[in-house]
Amino acid sequence: MNPLNYNHLRYFWAVAHDGNLTRTAARLNVTQSALSVQIRKLEASLGYPLFERSGRQLLLTEAGRIALDHADAIFNTGEELLGTLRNAGAHTTLRLGALATLSRNFQMEFLQPLLGRPDVELILRSGNTAELLASLQSLSLDVVLFNQPPAHEGHSPFVTHRLAERPASLIGTPTRFREKCSLVERLMAHPIILPMSGTSVRAGFDAFIYQRDIHPHIIAEVDDMAMMRLLAREDIGIAVLPAIVVKDEIAAGVLVEGNDLPSIMQTFYAVTMERRFPNRLLAELISKWSFSPTKHLPKIS
Repeated sequence: MNPLNYNHLRYFWAVAHDGNLTRTAARLNVTQSALSVQIRKLEASLGYPLFERSGRQLLLTEAGRIALDHADAIFNTGEELLGTLRNAGAHTTLRLGALATLSRNFQMEFLQPLLGRPDVELILRSGNTAELLASLQSLSLDVVLFNQPPAHEGHSPFVTHRLAERPASLIGTPTRFREKCSLVERLMAHPIILPMSGTSVRAGFDAFIYQRDIHPHIIAEVDDMAMMRLLAREDIGIAVLPAIVVKDEIAAGVLVEGNDLPSIMQTFYAVTMERRFPNRLLAELISKWSFSPTKHLPKIS
């Protein structure tokens, strides 16, 4: 079977809706014979007659009805495409990726303005940094959330938006905070659960204990905030992390936020691509955050 000729299909589509060859020819400013030739070529390509005559009227055959259904879908989609490109912001779908270890609560906070809106479809994915950036670059994702800006060398196609900072706190079960004591005394009295090296919270904590020349007992180093939350709930020690990660447990009284660490911050980033047709939903979300975008951040060592 020959490839479908869309010019032939459009002529058929016009005649099928008019039901009259003469009227369609006049509307399209072509001769009836030329119009008939186009339809015969389409019938030859498909292998089936599309019309049958009833007096002066053209009636669709069964194959013609099927062809018209598909033609309607094809040309309606074409109109939608033109409309989308003419009004480039008219997206109704947002494709968001997030680092698998990122706080789910922060993701929900970021998406809050779109949640429950009937005109918006959300497509959510998680993965590692390489997977997510590859999907972003291939336009399979509109935005990716990280807790540190992606490292790169040389020119980068990505734009990094610094969204928010959340201070870290000591998080643990209520029994861990029954005794009143100073921050340093608590750090020395309890096992400590820390994020892995390379994160802003870990760098801040390491600087904090170095400046005070203290050596707390580190019982676990974890790269997943969800796992840190679980370990804190299991009461193996006190976790150093932002309270937003465990806000549900704090609300339920399962965990408590003890001493805060205002000098230790968790920063959250959104990474996007420069696009000719930006997603209006994404622009709506990012505009609600106070920090400014930073392009081509330096490589992180």
